[in-house]
Amino acid sequence: MGGAQRRKADSAGAEAYDYVIVGAGSAGCVLANRLSADGLNRVCLIEAGPADTHPFIAIPAGVAGLVNNPEVGWGYRTTPQANAANRSIPLPRGRVLGGCSSINGMVYFRGHPRDYDAWAADGNAGWSHADVLPYFRLSEANDTFRDPDHHGVDGPMAVSSYADCNPLIARFLAAAESLRFARCEDFNGQEPEGFGVRQATIKNGRRVSGVTAFLGPARARGNLDILTDTLVTRILFDGAKACGVEVERAGRREPILARSEVVVSAGAYGSPALLQRSGVGDGDKLARLGIPVIRNLPGVGANLQEHAAVPVQVTTRNTDSYGVSPRVLPRLAWNLLEYLLFRRGLLASNLFEATGFVRSTAGLDRPDLQLICIPANRNTSKLPIPIGHGYGFLSVLLRPKSRGAVDLASSDPHAPPLIDLNLFGEEEDLLPLVEGVRLSRRLFGSAAFDELDGTEVLPGRDVQSEADLIAFIRQTCVTVPHPVGTCRMGTSGTSVVGPDLRVHGLSRLRVVDASIMPTLIGGNTAAPVVMIAERAADLILHRPPLAAAADGFTSSHSCKMDAENV
Repeated sequence: MGGAQRRKADSAGAEAYDYVIVGAGSAGCVLANRLSADGLNRVCLIEAGPADTHPFIAIPAGVAGLVNNPEVGWGYRTTPQANAANRSIPLPRGRVLGGCSSINGMVYFRGHPRDYDAWAADGNAGWSHADVLPYFRLSEANDTFRDPDHHGVDGPMAVSSYADCNPLIARFLAAAESLRFARCEDFNGQEPEGFGVRQATIKNGRRVSGVTAFLGPARARGNLDILTDTLVTRILFDGAKACGVEVERAGRREPILARSEVVVSAGAYGSPALLQRSGVGDGDKLARLGIPVIRNLPGVGANLQEHAAVPVQVTTRNTDSYGVSPRVLPRLAWNLLEYLLFRRGLLASNLFEATGFVRSTAGLDRPDLQLICIPANRNTSKLPIPIGHGYGFLSVLLRPKSRGAVDLASSDPHAPPLIDLNLFGEEEDLLPLVEGVRLSRRLFGSAAFDELDGTEVLPGRDVQSEADLIAFIRQTCVTVPHPVGTCRMGTSGTSVVGPDLRVHGLSRLRVVDASIMPTLIGGNTAAPVVMIAERAADLILHRPPLAAAADGFTSSHSCKMDAENV
């Protein structure tokens, strides 16, 4: 794949490039495009997984069959979670060209402006909301919101509003309105708070991934090579200088050299694991595994943060929800035909069409709780489609206090890392989810859902006390998933990279992906990762940053769960 011309080799015969990018997820795809754009830099993008040819990838509703699919995923699981019923929880991560952008839910959400201001206040100059907003706009082609202060319209990544939502979405929004929660028309505007319909990276009924948005225009460039089914086993160093990577492909190991930089974009689990295998991490831990220490950086793999979530589920005989039953087989047949002919309907939806962001308690400066409407029955089988009919709400803890870690199980590059989310290591993380369950019950108990005559099956009406709800959360919580933080950006403490994303104490080595986030943003991480890569491209190419936005946002309404609406 990629450029047709043969790359220059060093005297030992190894292929050499200006930039070697490890990982072809969202960040890697952006970087491959931007770094190769001038035609002069020779760029190699390396992906461990296959090309993005799985038939479900392009179909938005196909997400249901991708999230835990071993053909396109790493198959990671947590270590047993002591505070979550000792369960080992699946951790979907894309192992395919496009990475998670080829298997995720396609939600376009940037987070709250104060999330980025907190990064800057923590010593990361150049990463405030005013600084990063121009990079969000740079990549965006929004088909709905034309506000140039907050949105881009001619970037490579299409962002759209779904026009044919499930009928249960209208009920969800009416229920929220009846409880006096504000409507949010644009979750990427000034004030991302309240309830509304979400936007997604979907265009003409097809998924927009890092591949379709960024690699597509760059594939034919003679200065870009894209390697799939190629595992990077370690980073190569000359002293403290990164000089390339060792890869394994077709059963052979060989070096690929980088004249300018190695850029690690392997994700919040893969990036720290690769650094550790290469001798960059906690020196004591590496020594115990027999790995020579290149740089003692105890922060590598630490600071892991993730969004925990808990479901409330209702079953109903009403057939408006997405699901399979004999009564809706004619409709499903039409859905398939409608998609094949017009790229519309059920299969053109990512299924997660509406959400709400609220504050679980008074005194917070931004939402700490998200409720996602799921207009489908919760599966009790391993089938990728819902059987029967129902609906539910998923409550998501946006700002966890708990911190986990990624560590190596061995020096073997084929061995999955040890991933400990440390869910509910800080008990205060449980309370917003308790409030989320209670709010979910109030929503489906409102008049908007009355005629559906639903029956609560999770957690069940007998689970009422705070203690019982906490036990339920421990036993059923999942991740959304949005892991970040394991190569934390900062200038002190356990930080791994600086604001320029260079690894501390090493040269010609950067990390560019969600692992650099100091703290988890309050929402989906796909769009922020694209932003991070857009900004990183300017840093790598020594270009001046885009002019900071005339930023500002107002707290025109509050969606806290106060005495009026609890």
